[in-house]
Amino acid sequence: MKKAVITGSTSMIGSALVRECLANGVRVYAVVRSGSPKIARLPEHENLILVEGSLENIDALPDAIPEECDTFYHIAWGHTGALRNASCELQADNILYSLKAVRAAEKTGCRRFIGAGSQAEYGPKDLDVIGPDTRTEPINPYGAAKLSACLMTKMLCSEIGMEWIWPRIFSTYGINDKPTSMISDSVRKMLAGEATHFTPAIHRWDYLFSRDAGRAFYLMGEKGVPGSIYCIGSGESRPLRLFIEEMAEACGVQPDGIGDIPYPKDRPVRNLCADIENLTRDTGFRPETSFRDGIRETVEFMRKQHG
Repeated sequence: MKKAVITGSTSMIGSALVRECLANGVRVYAVVRSGSPKIARLPEHENLILVEGSLENIDALPDAIPEECDTFYHIAWGHTGALRNASCELQADNILYSLKAVRAAEKTGCRRFIGAGSQAEYGPKDLDVIGPDTRTEPINPYGAAKLSACLMTKMLCSEIGMEWIWPRIFSTYGINDKPTSMISDSVRKMLAGEATHFTPAIHRWDYLFSRDAGRAFYLMGEKGVPGSIYCIGSGESRPLRLFIEEMAEACGVQPDGIGDIPYPKDRPVRNLCADIENLTRDTGFRPETSFRDGIRETVEFMRKQHG
């Protein structure tokens, strides 16, 4: 991988991927929205070229890239946040955007397309691990749209002779995380002295630090096997309560509110652990940052952000 195009380059994983690519000598065309304050998340670097664009006009992207590239990362996804499951129609837009991204990759000369799926494609599971071959049963518009984009981009890439890889992101956290995530919201409240409220938090969860996630995406571009689905996580799980306790410790407070929110009676307790065996086998990826170290770095970052 010598030259890569990255949509969603200012997101948590996108910005981590940009830095990982630059550290390994890859020339990066980072797609950014005009005037976005998130552009400040990206470093100044001789091998980083900012390209103005958006999902809505992704067809025009090849005209803004003056040379052929080899790898196209499509991380951008519209209609996210707290209301991401409010509309089937809005989520369906992303399927077409993803197909247009494949066409943009083709026009920029890329031989490899790497998407950005989600554990939401599986639906709620109570399994020891969830892997690439686990049955997909999404229960909301976001998960259904991600799965549809997975299937449709794979078909289109096959049709035009392009390599295709689909990572499914589990639970990531860290630098530049969205403010609505459980970790970001809870850390903000802990630092501000506000009350926090959680479920009993006895279900098992898998968290991966943002820098590790960026490295996993980079390694897929370098060594990933075409046609593969990779689960992006740490590969280890433990009760959510333990993560909350380490968050509180990093913030210098006592854990508060565990058990305040009952588990929904109409939905099973959900356990989440990514099976990263094929990702490790194919690319050599292994997480390098423990949750204890990652959450400390995250808390320090948020302290600086919020003063």
